Amino acid sequence: MSTFTNYIEFNREKWAALRNKTPLLLSEDELESIKGTNDIISLQEVEEIYLPLARLINLKVKASRQFQGVTNSFLDYKAKKIPFIIGIAGSVAVGKSTTARVLQTLLSKWGNHKRVELVTTDGFLYPKDTLEKKGLMSRKGFPESYDTQKLIDFMVRVKSGEDKVEAPVYCHLTYDILTNNVEVISNPDILIVEGINVLQVNNSHHVFVSDFFDFSIYIDSDESNIRKWYIERFLLLQKTAFLNRESYFHQYKNLSQDEAIKRATEIWIDINAKNLKENILPTRRRANIVIRKGHDHRIKKVYLRKF
Repeated sequence: MSTFTNYIEFNREKWAALRNKTPLLLSEDELESIKGTNDIISLQEVEEIYLPLARLINLKVKASRQFQGVTNSFLDYKAKKIPFIIGIAGSVAVGKSTTARVLQTLLSKWGNHKRVELVTTDGFLYPKDTLEKKGLMSRKGFPESYDTQKLIDFMVRVKSGEDKVEAPVYCHLTYDILTNNVEVISNPDILIVEGINVLQVNNSHHVFVSDFFDFSIYIDSDESNIRKWYIERFLLLQKTAFLNRESYFHQYKNLSQDEAIKRATEIWIDINAKNLKENILPTRRRANIVIRKGHDHRIKKVYLRKF
């Protein structure tokens, strides 16, 4: 990150000081219930990293509302409430989901924006049948595997202040979109949009998902760390979710540990590492905040883009 001259670098101590007495309104049990599979996060991490981040976002929400108020006054009309939208990007297995849920929980405890909703872009993947017909199952997660126009249409409706906007729901167990099942986003104060592709611009559209963001975060770490976390998660799921007959990965339930490690490594190299290098990592410099994790999952550095 030393080449990122347009970012201010913070170590843990300097970033933690920016908490500025923001109270920790999150219990150990709450944190345990919202963290992702195989992700490691402590209340200390929440205090030192996520509370300062929540405080910064709160200040930006206030500023955004003030700007909306000035604009409405200038135009002399009463506009609908427009949600403040946060994008969270990063590799598979880097901890995006945990970051998203921790921020959702913390931000919902502020009195001026209690309605904080979360949607993942997994729901905007093409259904498994469509991916199979297009020959894209081995490219799942790559830009071409998403219904990008559908995702952009969703963002347009949310940012227009519509009262209720439906988002498709993805099932990690069956590895597919849930038919006739939607999540209703009801004009929240803040909407968090989490996904590996949210900062990408290499598509055929003239409008990008990130055009609708008020703030964006990229979760970062060395590829060797993320690969290790992916393999560890694969081994954990092999003993849990993969045992379910409905699981798309049920076929791997009886692999020995060595076989499972080999298969997980192959999936990482053939799919996830390629997607990271070609499509995800190049978007890092587009984020407002880059959160850099070490080998132990702990956040070592925070980079704030200069405004």
